[in-house]
Amino acid sequence: MESKDGSKKIILVVDDEPSILKLLNFILSSEYTLIIKTSGIEAIAWLEEGNDPDLIISDLMMPYFDGSTLIKNLKISGFYRNTPVILLSGADDLEEKVKEMSFKIDRFMEKPFNPTILKSHITELLA
Repeated sequence: MESKDGSKKIILVVDDEPSILKLLNFILSSEYTLIIKTSGIEAIAWLEEGNDPDLIISDLMMPYFDGSTLIKNLKISGFYRNTPVILLSGADDLEEKVKEMSFKIDRFMEKPFNPTILKSHITELLA
């Protein structure tokens, strides 16, 4: 999918699992520019450099600075309030955890996820 200027849309992917990062790279890199970060701290540093992704895909459970803290800080900042977010997690009670969050998650998916459904969510959110 392309931006108005013809470049690929940018997706920030934040996950600490190498196998998930490889899978996301494999299924999405032909259509999108992927920025891969392995922690919330790395993601914040990249964003603070002035980068502005079209969409964020984040794991919920990561060491030091988890996905919930990352997204909460981004939504509170105001700069990324309207940036769509897809949350991935292997947590058994993911739906309950999302309901308890004080900020909006556009989509959430349990790991392992169906790549076709993920791509469909991305297309809908970037339309």
